[in-house]
Amino acid sequence: MIFLPRPSSYQDNPKIIKLKSGENTNISATYLLNNQANYTILYVHGNSEDLGDIKEILEKLHAWGFSVFAYDYRGYGTSQEKATENHAYEDINSAYNYLTQNLKIPPERIIVLGRSVGGGSAVNLAMRKPIAGLLIESSFISAFQVIVPFRILPFDKFPNLDNIKKVKCPILVIHGKADDVIPFAHGEKLFNAAISPKLYLWVEEANHNDLFWVAEKKYQKALQEFTTLVKTNQ
Repeated sequence: MIFLPRPSSYQDNPKIIKLKSGENTNISATYLLNNQANYTILYVHGNSEDLGDIKEILEKLHAWGFSVFAYDYRGYGTSQEKATENHAYEDINSAYNYLTQNLKIPPERIIVLGRSVGGGSAVNLAMRKPIAGLLIESSFISAFQVIVPFRILPFDKFPNLDNIKKVKCPILVIHGKADDVIPFAHGEKLFNAAISPKLYLWVEEANHNDLFWVAEKKYQKALQEFTTLVKTNQ
């Protein structure tokens, strides 16, 4: 119910980086270097999409002045194996380690952006590792509470509402008010639970999968304001 990969929209090519996740699993990633960038965005995508599907969004973020690194969960794109909650945590760890260890990017220059189900991995990483800032787009307070309005312990997954209270870096929450996949109330609750400094962007007319393009200029402006907040917080 949580992870719904589709057939890969792309094929491996020289631009696809292979990361080792867990013990022996290869996952696919891509890196758009911007030599003028102050920050690198670690992009954690949503469900039913992969690196090919989000290529235009990554390129747009790159054009806005960021270096961008994105990866596919296990079972997505050309990544091996099957996605689970624990595998998702291992996968984002591998991406973070690649940025900090292989590419030598300081943690204070990494902004983690988690979209939809990617918010679960992003919030979990931000709770555990030093980063410059956390951006949550169209995500949930917990995975099962998208389906039912109460916690199903111990079976619930990605407890974002609990975890976000432990995140100490600046946070930006973005959500569409017309979202019919993950209702707007989830974004609102995440923002209210987050520790300051924090910002939000609520987009009246945006649904779940069109938010970036519906709110493109507002999104860019919010991201610029957020990087200013991140700088002043450092």
